[in-house]
Amino acid sequence: MNEKIEELKNMISKSNNIVFFGGAGVSTESGIPDFRSKDGLYNQKYKYPPEEILSSDFFWNNTKEFYEFYKEKLNSLKYNPNITHTKLSELEEQGKLKAIITQNIDGLHQKAGSKNVLELHGSISRNYCVKCKKFYNAEYVFESDEIPICECGGIIKPDVVLYGENLDDNIIDNSIKYISNADILIVAGTSLTVYPAAGLIRYYRGNKLVLINKDKTPYDKLANLVINESLGEVFKEI
Repeated sequence: MNEKIEELKNMISKSNNIVFFGGAGVSTESGIPDFRSKDGLYNQKYKYPPEEILSSDFFWNNTKEFYEFYKEKLNSLKYNPNITHTKLSELEEQGKLKAIITQNIDGLHQKAGSKNVLELHGSISRNYCVKCKKFYNAEYVFESDEIPICECGGIIKPDVVLYGENLDDNIIDNSIKYISNADILIVAGTSLTVYPAAGLIRYYRGNKLVLINKDKTPYDKLANLVINESLGEVFKEI
């Protein structure tokens, strides 16, 4: 394993065009639960299946129940960035890392100081009234009673991509641009089973595809370097 980390360190030292693609595993070491592991949100018991709760139809038809789950399970305001978030921010500041593409909605990359973060599934940090489009921060939503309501009377909706909603075309296009032009593509903390996000790595044209994940992924055979280790153990060496 040390040899693989040394190989990654050598790659990074020689490159000024790195793109990072991350999933839930990036934030689990901050204490935020993932979705699909045996202890993840999708394997816990609720009144409704989490996949149903986090759907567009459920939001509009069962708004009160949606917010009960959302406030209890997706409030990441109390969590702080971990070593992976911090090291990525440092690499960006050094001019080596050009973009972070994330499936996470927790905002921890920005909290760590990263600037160019493409959020495929949106963010809890942005919330909008469905009537007048007025912006509200996450604190307002999570501290509200039951359903957060705008001063105009409209329901406030988180700017997160729910099941049944499309990803933002601009974010997809920019993600493809960064990935296709990257020298090194580091994919970490994701099972690479959620589409269309997972399919983005097929746009990578280089020969330095790095996969860092505790478990195997469907894309391991395409990678130039696979590290089956926790992200914290890897990034503390970077």
